[in-house]
Formats: sequence, structure tokens, C-alpha cells
Amino acid sequence: MPPVPSIPLTAESAAKIAEETSIGGLVRDATAHLSTLVRAEVELAKSEVAGEIKKGVKGSVYFIVALTVLLFSSFFLFFFGAELLDVWLPRWSAFLIVFGLMLLTSVLFALLGYRKVKKLRAPQRTIDSAKDTVAALRHRGEGH
Repeated sequence: MPPVPSIPLTAESAAKIAEETSIGGLVRDATAHLSTLVRAEVELAKSEVAGEIKKGVKGSVYFIVALTVLLFSSFFLFFFGAELLDVWLPRWSAFLIVFGLMLLTSVLFALLGYRKVKKLRAPQRTIDSAKDTVAALRHRGEGH
């Protein structure tokens, strides 16, 4: 990558450059300085966004760990429910009821998820736009 030209920041260097160059040179330098400024702004934005993404990833790792612990802890909740039902029912039936409720809940959420996924549609506007672009490029290529 070629070195990025620097922008003169002192009045002395700007005056010296103004004496040594023509109007065309000044316009060229101004364009180069503007380009340098834009590149610097883009690099600053990239570095800020990268830093924020890293913070977000670290935060999401903690959420994933918390959800994992919660998932494994749910076993004890279901076991407690079975033991509680064991007070009034035979042990095997208490655990069978808890298992049945867990199975029913799983099936219910699977059906809800299936219904939501079934409603998904293809991004038709994007597909149409891509087809139009391809057609325009083919048409343009045939003309030459």
C-alpha cells in the first residue's frame, strides 16, 4: 500500500508550498488532501466499529454462558416437579406426567417454529433487482 500523503498543518509549510506550486498543483494538492482526509475518516470509523463489535461479542458470550447454566438448571426444576407430584401419586406416574408435559411443550414450540418458518418468503424485490441488473449487463454487452 503506498504511503498516504500528509496534510500540511502549519502556516509556514502551507505558505512555502503556495510559493513553489502553480494553481494546478494547488488543486492537485487540495484533492490529495481531501482524499487523505476521507481515508483517515474511514479508518477512524472502521476502528471505532471494530472496537464496539469486540465489546458486543464479549457481552454476548456472558449471555450465552448464563443461558447455558439456566438450561442445565432447568433439569432440577423438572425433577422438583416430579418429586412434588410423587407426594400424591406413585413415583413412576409423577415422572411420566413431567416427561409428558416436557414432550408436549417441545412439540408445541416445534409447531410454532414450523409455522413461523413456513411464512418466510424469498426476498422478491432483491431477486427482481438482481435479474434486472443481469439483464441490463447482458444487453449492454451485446451492443459492443
